[in-house]
Amino acid sequence: MKLELHSRHALVCGASEGIGRAAAMALAGMGASVTVLARREAVLQEIVAQLPNDGSQQHGFIAQDVGDTAALKAAVESLVSAEPVQILIHNSGGPPGGPAHAASIDEYLTAFRQHLVAGQTLLQALLPGMKDAGYGRLVNVISTSVKEPINGLGVSNTIRGAVASWAKTLATELGPFGITANNVLPGFTRTGRLANILANKSKAQGISEDDVAKGMLAGVPAGRFAEADEIANAVAFLASPAASYVNGVNLPVDGGRTRSL
Repeated sequence: MKLELHSRHALVCGASEGIGRAAAMALAGMGASVTVLARREAVLQEIVAQLPNDGSQQHGFIAQDVGDTAALKAAVESLVSAEPVQILIHNSGGPPGGPAHAASIDEYLTAFRQHLVAGQTLLQALLPGMKDAGYGRLVNVISTSVKEPINGLGVSNTIRGAVASWAKTLATELGPFGITANNVLPGFTRTGRLANILANKSKAQGISEDDVAKGMLAGVPAGRFAEADEIANAVAFLASPAASYVNGVNLPVDGGRTRSL
C-alpha cells in the first residue's frame, strides 16, 4: 500500500494545535513538504522546527486568520506561486456552542466565512497546481454532526453540514482531474475544543467535568476519547496515493459513537 508523499506539498490549516498539528506531523512523516497555517506565528515557527524532515522536504508556515478572506487569498496565492500545493487539509476550530434558534445572524455569517468561504478561497488558489500535477487531495476535518446533529452546537451543526455538502459536490466536479474531496468526522477528541466543551457543560449543568466526560463517553463503544494522532492517521490516509479511489465520503473516526450508517 502506497502511503508515502515524497514530492508532494501539503497545506495544513488550524495546525497550531490538536488535530491540525497532528496531521501536519503525520504528513511530514510520510515525506510531504508541509506548510502549516494558523494565526499564531511563534507557535507555527516551533511546529515547523519539529516537523520530520529527511533533508529533501521544505517546510514553512503562514500566520493568517482564515476569517480575513482577502488576506488569506493573497497569502496562499503567494505560497503557490513559489511552490504548488497538491494536498489541502481544511481544518478549523468550531464555532461557539449554543442552540441554533438563539444564535445571531452575525454568528452564522462569521462561521460561514471561517469555514465554507475560507475553504473555497483556499481551494481556488490551490486548484491549478492540483490539476497540473494530476493529483489533488482535499480533506475537510469537520464533525460527526453532519450525520447526527450534536445538542448545544447549533451553528456548528449547520455550517459543518454545508462544508460536507460542498465537498460532496466537489468530488463529482474534480474527480476527472485526479482530485478527491473527502471529509473526516472526528468524534470526541482530546483537544482544546473538547476541554472547552467539558468546562461549558460542567458550568451549565452544575456537575463536575469528570461527570460530564462520563456522560459523553457512555455513548462511545470504545469507552474513551480519541487522541489527535488517531484522527490524523485517517487524514493522512485520505491524502495518500492509497486512497486514490476514495472520493466524496464522510469518514467517522469516533470509536463507534455515530449510530447512523
